[in-house]
Amino acid sequence: MAKDTAAQMLDVRNNIDTIDNKMLDLLKDRIALAKSIGQLKNDGKRAKWDPLRERQIYERLTEMNEGIFPDKALHSIFHEIITTCRLSQQKISVSYLGPEATFTHLAGVEYFGHSASYNSMESIDDVFAEVEKGRCNYGIVPVENSIEGAVFSTLDSFMKYKTKICGEIRTEISHNLVCQSGDINDIQTVASHAQPLAQCREWLRKNLPSCPTLPVFSTGAAAQMAANNPNIGAIASSLAIKTYDLQVVVKGIEDYRGNTTRFLVIGQESPSPSGADRTSLLLGHQERPGALNEILSVIAEAGINLAKIESRPIKGKQWEYLFFLDLMGHMDDTNVKACCDTLKTLCSYFEWLGSYPSAN
Repeated sequence: MAKDTAAQMLDVRNNIDTIDNKMLDLLKDRIALAKSIGQLKNDGKRAKWDPLRERQIYERLTEMNEGIFPDKALHSIFHEIITTCRLSQQKISVSYLGPEATFTHLAGVEYFGHSASYNSMESIDDVFAEVEKGRCNYGIVPVENSIEGAVFSTLDSFMKYKTKICGEIRTEISHNLVCQSGDINDIQTVASHAQPLAQCREWLRKNLPSCPTLPVFSTGAAAQMAANNPNIGAIASSLAIKTYDLQVVVKGIEDYRGNTTRFLVIGQESPSPSGADRTSLLLGHQERPGALNEILSVIAEAGINLAKIESRPIKGKQWEYLFFLDLMGHMDDTNVKACCDTLKTLCSYFEWLGSYPSAN
Protein backbone atom coordinates (compact mmCIF):
# COMPACT_ATOMS: atom_id res chain seq x y z
CA MET A 1 0.00 0.00 0.00
CA ALA A 2 2.87 2.34 0.87
CA LYS A 3 4.43 1.65 -2.53
CA ASP A 4 1.13 2.45 -4.27
CA THR A 5 0.88 5.75 -2.36
CA ALA A 6 4.47 6.67 -3.20
CA ALA A 7 3.87 5.84 -6.88
CA GLN A 8 0.69 7.94 -6.92
CA MET A 9 2.49 10.89 -5.32
CA LEU A 10 5.25 10.61 -7.92
CA ASP A 11 2.65 10.68 -10.71
CA VAL A 12 0.97 13.76 -9.22
CA ARG A 13 4.31 15.53 -8.79
CA ASN A 14 5.26 14.73 -12.37
CA ASN A 15 1.95 16.24 -13.50
CA ILE A 16 2.66 19.36 -11.42
CA ASP A 17 6.12 19.64 -13.01
CA THR A 18 4.52 19.38 -16.45
CA ILE A 19 2.06 22.16 -15.61
CA ASP A 20 4.87 24.35 -14.21
CA ASN A 21 6.88 23.85 -17.41
CA LYS A 22 3.86 24.82 -19.52
CA MET A 23 3.29 27.90 -17.35
CA LEU A 24 6.92 28.95 -17.77
CA ASP A 25 6.68 28.55 -21.57
CA LEU A 26 3.48 30.63 -21.58
CA LEU A 27 5.14 33.34 -19.46
CA LYS A 28 7.98 33.49 -21.99
CA ASP A 29 5.40 33.86 -24.77
CA ARG A 30 3.54 36.57 -22.82
CA ILE A 31 6.61 38.73 -22.20
CA ALA A 32 7.58 38.41 -25.88
CA LEU A 33 4.10 39.63 -26.88
CA ALA A 34 4.32 42.47 -24.35
CA LYS A 35 7.57 43.62 -25.95
CA SER A 36 5.84 43.56 -29.35
CA ILE A 37 3.01 45.69 -27.95
CA GLY A 38 5.61 48.07 -26.53
CA GLN A 39 7.22 48.47 -29.94
CA LEU A 40 3.83 49.14 -31.55
CA LYS A 41 3.11 51.77 -28.90
CA ASN A 42 6.50 53.37 -29.61
CA ASP A 43 5.72 53.48 -33.33
CA GLY A 44 2.32 55.04 -32.62
CA LYS A 45 3.68 57.28 -29.83
CA ARG A 46 1.12 55.85 -27.40
CA ALA A 47 1.46 55.69 -23.61
CA LYS A 48 3.02 52.49 -22.26
CA TRP A 49 0.39 52.09 -19.54
CA ASP A 50 -3.27 51.46 -20.36
CA PRO A 51 -5.12 51.25 -17.00
CA LEU A 52 -8.47 50.40 -18.62
CA ARG A 53 -6.92 47.41 -20.39
CA GLU A 54 -5.38 46.16 -17.13
CA ARG A 55 -8.63 46.52 -15.20
CA GLN A 56 -10.45 44.56 -17.91
CA ILE A 57 -7.86 41.76 -17.63
CA TYR A 58 -8.37 41.46 -13.86
CA GLU A 59 -12.17 41.50 -14.21
CA ARG A 60 -12.13 38.86 -16.98
CA LEU A 61 -9.81 36.51 -15.09
CA THR A 62 -11.78 36.89 -11.84
CA GLU A 63 -15.00 36.01 -13.65
CA MET A 64 -13.42 33.02 -15.42
CA ASN A 65 -11.92 31.79 -12.14
CA GLU A 66 -15.37 31.33 -10.55
CA GLY A 67 -13.74 31.40 -7.11
CA ILE A 68 -11.83 28.13 -7.58
CA PHE A 69 -8.39 29.71 -7.13
CA PRO A 70 -8.41 32.31 -4.29
CA ASP A 71 -9.31 35.62 -5.98
CA LYS A 72 -6.90 37.73 -3.91
CA ALA A 73 -3.97 35.42 -4.70
CA LEU A 74 -5.00 35.32 -8.37
CA HIS A 75 -4.95 39.11 -8.54
CA SER A 76 -1.54 39.21 -6.82
CA ILE A 77 -0.02 36.67 -9.23
CA PHE A 78 -1.31 38.39 -12.35
CA HIS A 79 -0.40 41.82 -10.98
CA GLU A 80 3.24 40.68 -10.81
CA ILE A 81 3.01 39.15 -14.30
CA ILE A 82 1.37 42.24 -15.81
CA THR A 83 3.76 44.73 -14.20
CA THR A 84 6.80 42.64 -15.17
CA CYS A 85 5.59 42.46 -18.77
CA ARG A 86 4.86 46.21 -18.80
CA LEU A 87 8.33 46.95 -17.45
CA SER A 88 9.83 44.81 -20.24
CA GLN A 89 8.54 47.51 -22.61
CA GLN A 90 10.38 50.22 -20.70
CA LYS A 91 12.44 49.86 -17.52
CA ILE A 92 11.28 52.36 -14.93
CA SER A 93 12.80 53.86 -11.80
CA VAL A 94 10.77 54.65 -8.70
CA SER A 95 11.81 56.98 -5.86
CA TYR A 96 10.38 56.54 -2.38
CA LEU A 97 10.83 57.73 1.19
CA GLY A 98 13.66 55.54 2.44
CA PRO A 99 15.70 53.86 3.55
CA GLU A 100 14.86 50.41 2.24
CA ALA A 101 11.84 48.58 3.73
CA THR A 102 9.69 51.57 4.70
CA PHE A 103 5.92 51.26 4.27
CA THR A 104 6.30 53.57 1.26
CA HIS A 105 8.80 51.15 -0.29
CA LEU A 106 6.36 48.31 0.42
CA ALA A 107 3.56 50.26 -1.32
CA GLY A 108 5.83 50.82 -4.33
CA VAL A 109 6.54 47.10 -4.66
CA GLU A 110 2.82 46.40 -4.32
CA TYR A 111 2.08 48.83 -7.16
CA PHE A 112 4.99 48.33 -9.57
CA GLY A 113 6.07 44.78 -8.69
CA HIS A 114 9.60 43.62 -7.95
CA SER A 115 11.02 44.29 -11.43
CA ALA A 116 11.18 48.10 -11.14
CA SER A 117 14.31 49.92 -10.00
CA TYR A 118 13.76 51.49 -6.56
CA ASN A 119 15.68 54.56 -5.34
CA SER A 120 15.65 55.51 -1.66
CA MET A 121 15.23 59.23 -0.77
CA GLU A 122 15.76 60.99 2.55
CA SER A 123 12.55 63.03 2.45
CA ILE A 124 9.20 63.36 0.68
CA ASP A 125 10.48 66.66 -0.72
CA ASP A 126 13.37 64.77 -2.35
CA VAL A 127 10.96 62.28 -3.94
CA PHE A 128 9.09 65.14 -5.64
CA ALA A 129 12.33 66.78 -6.76
CA GLU A 130 13.62 63.55 -8.35
CA VAL A 131 10.42 63.16 -10.38
CA GLU A 132 10.13 66.82 -11.39
CA LYS A 133 13.73 66.89 -12.64
CA GLY A 134 13.28 63.63 -14.54
CA ARG A 135 15.85 61.64 -12.57
CA CYS A 136 13.13 59.08 -11.70
CA ASN A 137 10.10 58.07 -13.75
CA TYR A 138 7.80 57.82 -10.74
CA GLY A 139 7.65 58.53 -7.02
CA ILE A 140 5.63 57.01 -4.19
CA VAL A 141 4.46 59.32 -1.39
CA PRO A 142 2.05 58.83 1.54
CA VAL A 143 -0.81 61.32 1.47
CA GLU A 144 -3.19 60.32 4.27
CA ASN A 145 -3.82 57.78 6.98
CA SER A 146 -7.27 56.56 8.03
CA ILE A 147 -6.48 57.29 11.70
CA GLU A 148 -3.97 60.16 11.80
CA GLY A 149 -5.24 62.07 8.76
CA ALA A 150 -3.30 63.96 6.07
CA VAL A 151 0.46 63.84 5.54
CA PHE A 152 1.10 67.57 5.34
CA SER A 153 4.63 67.32 3.90
CA THR A 154 3.15 65.61 0.82
CA LEU A 155 0.41 68.22 0.39
CA ASP A 156 2.96 71.02 0.76
CA SER A 157 5.20 69.42 -1.87
CA PHE A 158 2.35 69.54 -4.40
CA MET A 159 2.31 73.31 -3.85
CA LYS A 160 6.06 73.47 -4.54
CA TYR A 161 6.74 71.00 -7.38
CA LYS A 162 5.16 70.44 -10.79
CA THR A 163 4.29 66.75 -11.03
CA LYS A 164 1.17 64.78 -11.93
CA ILE A 165 -0.60 62.10 -9.89
CA CYS A 166 -0.59 58.83 -11.86
CA GLY A 167 -2.17 56.41 -9.42
CA GLU A 168 -2.96 55.54 -5.83
CA ILE A 169 -2.46 52.58 -3.49
CA ARG A 170 -4.31 51.91 -0.26
CA THR A 171 -2.32 49.65 2.02
CA GLU A 172 -3.54 48.19 5.29
CA ILE A 173 -0.85 49.00 7.83
CA SER A 174 0.15 46.52 10.52
CA HIS A 175 2.84 47.76 12.88
CA ASN A 176 5.39 45.35 14.33
CA LEU A 177 7.62 46.02 17.34
CA VAL A 178 11.03 44.62 16.43
CA CYS A 179 14.55 44.51 17.85
CA GLN A 180 17.74 42.48 17.55
CA SER A 181 16.93 39.84 20.16
CA GLY A 182 13.14 39.69 19.99
CA ASP A 183 13.06 40.22 23.79
CA ILE A 184 10.96 43.17 24.96
CA ASN A 185 13.14 43.48 28.08
CA ASP A 186 16.10 44.58 25.93
CA ILE A 187 14.26 47.62 24.58
CA GLN A 188 15.12 50.94 26.23
CA THR A 189 13.96 53.29 23.43
CA VAL A 190 11.31 52.88 20.70
CA ALA A 191 12.08 54.58 17.38
CA SER A 192 9.85 55.10 14.36
CA HIS A 193 8.28 57.74 12.14
CA ALA A 194 5.98 60.14 14.00
CA GLN A 195 2.80 58.68 12.45
CA PRO A 196 3.41 55.02 13.49
CA LEU A 197 4.37 56.24 16.96
CA ALA A 198 1.04 58.07 17.14
CA GLN A 199 -0.85 55.07 15.78
CA CYS A 200 0.64 52.84 18.52
CA ARG A 201 0.48 55.41 21.32
CA GLU A 202 -1.88 53.51 23.64
CA TRP A 203 -0.12 50.17 23.20
CA LEU A 204 3.23 51.75 24.04
CA ARG A 205 1.77 53.54 27.05
CA LYS A 206 0.38 50.29 28.47
CA ASN A 207 3.22 47.92 27.61
CA LEU A 208 6.37 50.08 27.62
CA PRO A 209 5.43 52.99 29.92
CA SER A 210 9.01 53.79 30.94
CA CYS A 211 10.50 53.67 27.41
CA PRO A 212 10.93 57.02 25.63
CA THR A 213 9.97 57.26 21.98
CA LEU A 214 12.28 58.64 19.31
CA PRO A 215 10.69 60.11 16.15
CA VAL A 216 12.86 59.62 13.04
CA PHE A 217 12.18 60.42 9.38
CA SER A 218 11.03 56.91 8.36
CA THR A 219 10.24 53.42 9.66
CA GLY A 220 13.18 52.13 7.59
CA ALA A 221 15.56 54.46 9.43
CA ALA A 222 14.18 53.18 12.73
CA ALA A 223 14.77 49.58 11.62
CA GLN A 224 18.35 50.47 10.69
CA MET A 225 18.88 51.94 14.16
CA ALA A 226 17.49 48.81 15.81
CA ALA A 227 19.78 46.64 13.68
CA ASN A 228 22.78 48.61 14.97
CA ASN A 229 21.76 48.97 18.62
CA PRO A 230 20.46 46.06 20.78
CA ASN A 231 18.62 48.45 23.12
CA ILE A 232 16.54 50.16 20.43
CA GLY A 233 13.18 48.78 19.39
CA ALA A 234 11.59 49.90 16.16
CA ILE A 235 8.04 50.05 14.86
CA ALA A 236 8.52 48.84 11.32
CA SER A 237 7.07 46.97 8.34
CA SER A 238 7.19 43.24 7.65
CA LEU A 239 9.67 43.99 4.85
CA ALA A 240 12.03 45.64 7.36
CA ILE A 241 12.19 42.45 9.44
CA LYS A 242 13.71 40.54 6.52
CA THR A 243 15.80 43.42 5.20
CA TYR A 244 17.56 44.22 8.48
CA ASP A 245 17.51 40.70 10.02
CA LEU A 246 15.44 41.75 13.03
CA GLN A 247 13.29 39.69 15.38
CA VAL A 248 9.60 40.34 16.01
CA VAL A 249 8.80 41.26 19.61
CA VAL A 250 5.06 41.78 19.12
CA LYS A 251 3.02 41.82 15.91
CA GLY A 252 0.16 44.21 15.23
CA ILE A 253 0.65 46.80 17.99
CA GLU A 254 -1.45 49.48 16.27
CA ASP A 255 -4.21 50.86 18.51
CA TYR A 256 -6.95 50.50 15.90
CA ARG A 257 -7.59 47.74 13.39
CA GLY A 258 -8.31 48.76 9.82
CA ASN A 259 -5.44 51.24 9.89
CA THR A 260 -4.92 52.10 6.21
CA THR A 261 -2.54 54.51 4.50
CA ARG A 262 -3.23 55.99 1.09
CA PHE A 263 -0.17 56.48 -1.12
CA LEU A 264 0.02 58.45 -4.37
CA VAL A 265 2.10 57.64 -7.43
CA ILE A 266 3.55 60.81 -8.97
CA GLY A 267 5.08 61.19 -12.42
CA GLN A 268 5.22 63.46 -15.45
CA GLU A 269 1.76 62.76 -16.87
CA SER A 270 -1.53 61.18 -15.83
CA PRO A 271 -2.83 58.00 -17.51
CA SER A 272 -5.84 57.66 -19.77
CA PRO A 273 -9.27 56.88 -18.23
CA SER A 274 -9.74 53.46 -16.63
CA GLY A 275 -13.49 53.77 -16.11
CA ALA A 276 -13.09 54.13 -12.32
CA ASP A 277 -11.00 57.24 -11.74
CA ARG A 278 -10.29 60.08 -9.34
CA THR A 279 -9.24 63.65 -10.19
CA SER A 280 -7.21 65.80 -7.80
CA LEU A 281 -7.23 69.61 -7.89
CA LEU A 282 -5.44 72.41 -6.05
CA LEU A 283 -7.60 75.51 -5.74
CA GLY A 284 -7.45 78.99 -4.25
CA HIS A 285 -10.72 80.85 -3.70
CA GLN A 286 -11.28 84.55 -4.14
CA GLU A 287 -11.49 86.69 -1.00
CA ARG A 288 -15.23 87.34 -0.83
CA PRO A 289 -18.13 85.94 1.20
CA GLY A 290 -19.45 82.59 -0.02
CA ALA A 291 -16.54 81.93 -2.42
CA LEU A 292 -15.80 78.43 -1.11
CA ASN A 293 -19.49 77.55 -1.00
CA GLU A 294 -19.81 78.63 -4.64
CA ILE A 295 -16.97 76.25 -5.61
CA LEU A 296 -18.63 73.36 -3.81
CA SER A 297 -22.00 74.19 -5.40
CA VAL A 298 -20.48 74.02 -8.90
CA ILE A 299 -19.17 70.51 -8.15
CA ALA A 300 -22.51 69.38 -6.70
CA GLU A 301 -24.52 70.79 -9.62
CA ALA A 302 -22.28 68.89 -12.05
CA GLY A 303 -23.32 65.65 -10.32
CA ILE A 304 -19.74 64.91 -9.23
CA ASN A 305 -18.92 63.22 -5.94
CA LEU A 306 -16.47 65.26 -3.86
CA ALA A 307 -14.38 62.57 -2.15
CA LYS A 308 -12.02 64.78 -0.13
CA ILE A 309 -11.19 68.39 0.70
CA GLU A 310 -8.17 69.56 2.71
CA SER A 311 -6.78 73.06 3.28
CA ARG A 312 -3.12 74.09 3.63
CA PRO A 313 -1.71 77.53 4.43
CA ILE A 314 0.22 79.33 1.69
CA LYS A 315 3.81 79.83 2.83
CA GLY A 316 4.66 83.49 3.35
CA LYS A 317 1.02 84.66 3.24
CA GLN A 318 -0.76 84.90 6.57
CA TRP A 319 -4.26 83.41 6.74
CA GLU A 320 -4.34 82.51 3.05
CA TYR A 321 -5.00 78.92 2.03
CA LEU A 322 -5.07 76.56 -0.91
CA PHE A 323 -7.53 73.65 -1.02
CA PHE A 324 -6.86 70.10 -2.15
CA LEU A 325 -9.93 68.46 -3.67
CA ASP A 326 -10.49 64.90 -4.90
CA LEU A 327 -13.35 64.44 -7.36
CA MET A 328 -14.63 61.10 -8.59
CA GLY A 329 -14.13 60.88 -12.36
CA HIS A 330 -11.46 61.65 -14.97
CA MET A 331 -10.58 64.99 -16.52
CA ASP A 332 -11.50 63.47 -19.90
CA ASP A 333 -15.07 62.88 -18.64
CA THR A 334 -17.42 65.50 -20.07
CA ASN A 335 -18.93 66.56 -16.74
CA VAL A 336 -15.56 66.77 -14.95
CA LYS A 337 -14.04 68.80 -17.79
CA ALA A 338 -17.00 71.23 -17.83
CA CYS A 339 -16.92 71.55 -14.04
CA CYS A 340 -13.19 72.34 -14.05
CA ASP A 341 -13.63 74.91 -16.82
CA THR A 342 -16.16 76.70 -14.61
CA LEU A 343 -13.91 76.45 -11.55
CA LYS A 344 -11.07 78.10 -13.46
CA THR A 345 -13.22 81.22 -13.86
CA LEU A 346 -14.21 81.28 -10.18
CA CYS A 347 -10.89 80.50 -8.47
CA SER A 348 -7.95 82.77 -7.81
CA TYR A 349 -5.72 79.71 -8.33
CA PHE A 350 -6.44 76.49 -10.23
CA GLU A 351 -4.13 73.52 -10.82
CA TRP A 352 -5.02 70.07 -12.10
CA LEU A 353 -2.86 67.64 -10.12
CA GLY A 354 -3.90 64.59 -12.14
CA SER A 355 -6.55 62.01 -12.99
CA TYR A 356 -5.80 58.38 -12.16
CA PRO A 357 -7.36 54.97 -11.45
CA SER A 358 -9.03 54.87 -8.06
CA ALA A 359 -7.70 52.26 -5.64
CA ASN A 360 -11.33 51.37 -4.84
